Amino acid sequence: MQLNLLVIKTKQIHELAEFYTDLGLDFEYHQHEQGIFHYSTEQNGMVFEIYPLPKAITEADRSTRLGFEVTDLDQLLDKLKAKGVKIVSEPAERAGQRVAVVEDLDGRKIELCEKMLENYEL
Repeated sequence: MQLNLLVIKTKQIHELAEFYTDLGLDFEYHQHEQGIFHYSTEQNGMVFEIYPLPKAITEADRSTRLGFEVTDLDQLLDKLKAKGVKIVSEPAERAGQRVAVVEDLDGRKIELCEKMLENYEL
């Protein structure tokens, strides 16, 4: 089995799409037939979508935690800090990766992981 769809919902659809674009995702803003306009991207066979919250819901889920592999963690964190993004934890080594945690606009924790190069003796 492989996860192929993840949908998050928010009151701040455009701003949240911009946040995830800053992480390196490339979204398309569209709708399916007569459905709701939303943002969508596909990465490695998985579709990630951002939809508006249903009218009856007043707050987005904050308990969902997402993780993304990135190529230059320090540069990305500098960019996010300049935009006022909350850094929950600074980079730390964990299982061959450098991992930092930030918070998206709705309060979801987002793990940013950069693979570390193996130290080989020549």
